[in-house]
Amino acid sequence: MNRVLTYARFEAVSALRNGEQLLISIILPALVLIGLGRSGVVELDLLPGQDRLDVVVPGVLGLAVLSSAFTSQAIATAFDRRWGVLRQLATTPLGARGIVAGKVLSVFAVQVVQVVALGALGLALGWRPEVAGVPGALLVGVLGSVAFTSLGLLIAGTLRAEAVLAVANLLWVLLLVGGGLVLPAATFSSGLAVVTAWLPSGAMGDALRLSLTGGGFDVVAAVVLAAWSGVLTALAAKLFRPTS
Repeated sequence: MNRVLTYARFEAVSALRNGEQLLISIILPALVLIGLGRSGVVELDLLPGQDRLDVVVPGVLGLAVLSSAFTSQAIATAFDRRWGVLRQLATTPLGARGIVAGKVLSVFAVQVVQVVALGALGLALGWRPEVAGVPGALLVGVLGSVAFTSLGLLIAGTLRAEAVLAVANLLWVLLLVGGGLVLPAATFSSGLAVVTAWLPSGAMGDALRLSLTGGGFDVVAAVVLAAWSGVLTALAAKLFRPTS
């Protein structure tokens, strides 16, 4: 267990010290929060008395989960695999399972920093979340983290590093713009709204918004996320290869 914790700490510190990962994990989500939360560039479907931040901040927290659990993890793991780091670590007492456990723990550690930083920014801008919805939001965040970490490991363990770099960044942009994560599914056309509601990004975004605005816990979205988590975890466990 100590080996896993040491490796997790190393991974988390490395991620927070890496300029590119810091950019996509904290800086870009912060810019999205400020841009959408305090400007009318994108029209949002708001309820009477609802502030833009009530919709934007939970979505940006979901974007932060996507950034650390999927994009950053996929790219870092792909290049570790390419350079033979994973193969070498797998031969140590840490083992393959220890590597996976350490990476998952490092993702959660980075996400604590993300939530504190972005949550503080949202509060400074005037966001007032429903405290009673925080436990539900945390559960949704964990499910989303498992789903996106599994997806990141899946593509990192099956594609070449250069392909992973392109795919991970492209999916980040696509899910930001049309994945129902930052912008609610209701913002899009009816056809796209139906599709995004069943994506892990759309389910996480909708569930976070509902929980943190006091609307209750979105059971359907949680089930969708849990299903994605199970499927992607199984695929990653079966198809991941430590060497390219």
